[in-house]
Amino acid sequence: MTTPLATAAPLPCPLYVDLDGTLTLSDTLYESVMLFIRRSPLNLLRLLGWLLLGKAGFKQRLAGAVRPDPARLPYDERFVQYLRDEHARGRPLVLASAADARIVREVAAHLRLFDDTLGTEGGPNLSRGHKRDAIEAHAQASGHQQWAYAGNSKDDLAVWQASAQAVAVNTPPAVLNRLQQHHPNARIFERQPLTLRTVLRAIRLKQWAKNALLFVPLLAAHSLNPQAWFDVALAFVAFGLCASATYLFNDLLDLPSDRVHRLKRLRPLASGAIAIPTAVALGTALMALAYALAFTVSVDFAAMLLLYTVITLAYSLRLKRLPLVDVLVLASLYTLRVGAGAVAAQVLLSNWLLGISMFLFLSLALVKRCAELEELDDDRAKPAPGRGYQARDLASLRAMGMASGFLAVMVLTLYIDSQHGREQYAQPEWLWAATPLLLLWIMRIWLKTGRRELHGEDPLQFALRDRFSWLTVGLLGGIGLLAINGVGA
Repeated sequence: MTTPLATAAPLPCPLYVDLDGTLTLSDTLYESVMLFIRRSPLNLLRLLGWLLLGKAGFKQRLAGAVRPDPARLPYDERFVQYLRDEHARGRPLVLASAADARIVREVAAHLRLFDDTLGTEGGPNLSRGHKRDAIEAHAQASGHQQWAYAGNSKDDLAVWQASAQAVAVNTPPAVLNRLQQHHPNARIFERQPLTLRTVLRAIRLKQWAKNALLFVPLLAAHSLNPQAWFDVALAFVAFGLCASATYLFNDLLDLPSDRVHRLKRLRPLASGAIAIPTAVALGTALMALAYALAFTVSVDFAAMLLLYTVITLAYSLRLKRLPLVDVLVLASLYTLRVGAGAVAAQVLLSNWLLGISMFLFLSLALVKRCAELEELDDDRAKPAPGRGYQARDLASLRAMGMASGFLAVMVLTLYIDSQHGREQYAQPEWLWAATPLLLLWIMRIWLKTGRRELHGEDPLQFALRDRFSWLTVGLLGGIGLLAINGVGA
């Protein structure tokens, strides 16, 4: 009696998975470009030269120079969990991408889900028909006549048409409609729509409050000129648009460090909620509109805005990583807003106001750094992500910051007793009441920083939701009015 041979179980259909926009919410090519520019702005010229090599050659040169850390990429966790479940079932998984093969292999090694990889390597760019042909050859060499594919863009339509099964991840509606004509039963992971709220978070609309500093010279000059106020209002919008654009560019350059930060990893760009090309296009449009408004105010104001832009970009590219230089630059940017307001309003800027501004804003810049360092672990040698500070620097920075805040108040007291102060106010003695108020506010914000009650937050954002800060501003305004009107004289 012979025992019949057991029928071999059919091999499971392998799933080939796209990388950019599918497995990860970002694009490794754009990530690499931003990393390369972050090293040096002059690398832009090298990138332009590499474009002459074609897309595959460009990717090869770029990946040879810099590659994103797979551990810091924003993965689509819904889809990753699906892949984990398929991997646990024994389904063969292959990461197939048009990205450089080295990047593809590093991502696969990080996730430990894939049996093999396909990527652009010494040949044509592995997308569309080239990717389809490579997948078919790989599947047949592995003993599979049918295969499935997971993708996200119109470039993947040629691959889906040849696949036995389809998985669509974050796919635009127009592409999804075409896909479902060939694969009505495609597995779909719906695209998360880009909302206005997400865009407003990305451009930091709340940070526009800093630009209220442009009105300070008008208030200090006691000006009621309607045209001057209108011009400063336009300047306020121009500065806001420009600042929003620079925030976008700063976030693009800071992607790796933001993704390991407790709070910054939730920002729209770091989390992948906004694509890098979208952020670049939005930032460029905001910058163009900002300068259109700036020239409407005056050529001199446009020059001040240009100076602000240059310093801000230099800060994002390099200066923010230089200890102590970074806080001086931040204080200068705040003070520059005050100077730009004087230019827009065409009023004389007092040296006293500049001195008070520089010391006060240096104190607040150091508050920000100390609040960030307070959030670090107890490892005293651990550097702050993307910064040049260590937790052991906290005591020194705190001493510098408090001293700077007290110096701002000292300059104010010298101004009150100066000839300029006596000429500007009918009853300058009222201004003495402002000194203890300002001292109390400065000491309080430093006390809260030491108690970790700022939670790494920008001190201005903290002040905007702090009732005591609003009360202080109101009382300072009232004191100013009493001094101007000469009550009690």
